[in-house]
Amino acid sequence: MPDPTAAVRDLADSHVAQACAADPQLGTMLGIAPGEDRLTDLSPDGQLARDELATATLARLDALTPEGDDERRCARLLRERLETGLAVSASGEHLRSVRNILGPLQNLRNVFLMMPTDSDEDWAVLARRISRVPEALAGYTASLREGARRGLFAAPRQVDTAAGQLAAWMADGDGRGWFADFAAGAEVPIALRADLNRASSAAQDALAALRTFLTDEYLPQAEGTPDGVGEERYLLLARQWTGAHLDLAATTEWAWQEYHALAGQIREQAGRVLPGAPVLEAMAYLDREGPAVEGAEEVRQWLEDLTGRAMADLDGTHFDLAPPVRVLQTRLAPPGSAAAPYYTRPARDFSRPGRTWLPTLGRTRFPLWTLVSTWYHESVPGHHLQFAHWATLADRLSLFQTSAGSVSATTEGWALYAERLMDELGYLADPGMRLGYLDSQMMRVIRVIVDIGMHLNLPVPEEAGLGPGLRWTAETGRAFFGAHTTRESEFLDSEIVRYLGVPGQAISYKLGERAWLAGRAAARARDPRFDLKAWHMAALSVGTLGLDDLEPELAAL
Repeated sequence: MPDPTAAVRDLADSHVAQACAADPQLGTMLGIAPGEDRLTDLSPDGQLARDELATATLARLDALTPEGDDERRCARLLRERLETGLAVSASGEHLRSVRNILGPLQNLRNVFLMMPTDSDEDWAVLARRISRVPEALAGYTASLREGARRGLFAAPRQVDTAAGQLAAWMADGDGRGWFADFAAGAEVPIALRADLNRASSAAQDALAALRTFLTDEYLPQAEGTPDGVGEERYLLLARQWTGAHLDLAATTEWAWQEYHALAGQIREQAGRVLPGAPVLEAMAYLDREGPAVEGAEEVRQWLEDLTGRAMADLDGTHFDLAPPVRVLQTRLAPPGSAAAPYYTRPARDFSRPGRTWLPTLGRTRFPLWTLVSTWYHESVPGHHLQFAHWATLADRLSLFQTSAGSVSATTEGWALYAERLMDELGYLADPGMRLGYLDSQMMRVIRVIVDIGMHLNLPVPEEAGLGPGLRWTAETGRAFFGAHTTRESEFLDSEIVRYLGVPGQAISYKLGERAWLAGRAAARARDPRFDLKAWHMAALSVGTLGLDDLEPELAAL
């Protein structure tokens, strides 16, 4: 007999199961459909089917009365995520989704990196799925054509970047293409090898056809489309990433306050690295003379070892790590990826481990001063700890609360909080490593300023130091970034394209961290017996929440 106190969570799990049927790549990402060989229907009809499912789930939710905190949180999350998703779909965003990260193209390729490759049957599934790439890309092309018919276009900057990514994928593997290179290492029977080769060749042709469509047909029509999306679209898309109704003016004002506070800390820390030197000179010194690792495989191993030490130190002291959580792989990102490191979550049953990914951008030397806090962000106590711990809560929380309904501000906010925690615990005491942490913090604050500014075409204030009479654009945003960091030009260029292509995602980091810190401070002030480890484990056990709910829920723990 169904448990009436779990009715909302049961509905949420039912929704996820149906969502995975309508979006097979979601099932792979969650690790609940290892034999899935279909790809998500990226056509307008595919989106319509997913919207109909969301509408039906909301109708069923209306008939339920949540009982208890877990049910209440689940109900609020389910409603907010589905309603926001439907609003985004109604605006036609899926009909102009061309990006350099977190878009249909990148998700299509990443799904293959999440699939098992241990047996001939695994590779047979992969061969069937690769063979469906042309169909998936045809559906994606149909969506872009429908968007063009309605006058909904991605900006030329996004189209050019996506076309460049496709060219990199096509040239990978000595010109055989990414799919062929991906399958090249498989030791499989001759017949299966032939299937893989045929599928990879067809996928390569489909990538080429899509690139031709983007450059020859779509791009000329998209000319004149602005980089920024304007306030109305921005508020909607930011809600998708934050789960909040934002006051953009107040958010920008807060970001400038954070900017000035950080600028002072960075100047002081740079003086510890190279006494008397300006900030950028101290950063350049660390790039040139600071600790570094030579070789891509060598830095991969170094980062994996760093993660292992963090797990050993934090387990039992500041967190309790279940055995499956202690397994994490570090990998090099495939060519054609965006410039920023990233993380992919484990399967719910841990049959696929969590993985951190480092884009090398063709480099062979890796200064460590900017990498250490970044890896705490991506691994432990950051993304991996949160997502892997969530995977251990299957008996308590719905799959929607721990994966499918994830809100970027909750997850990226936690990862940024994790960097700060490691600084508080003394793991970034080295002057160079701490400057790297502060540099990363400044990058996230600048994201808030330029992301909102570029999309709303706001005036550049005098305090930015860029000159009078300017507005935030890709060029002024890039100049502002460049004035504060020695990160590679390719990285900064990629970041600006990312912000313009995924409006509102970039601000979720710092706004999410603000909520985590405020929730912790309120919980500590409320309880004279406040225990940080106990709070961490309780906070990590409520599942994902939107920012409108996160801080008050954390404060009550």
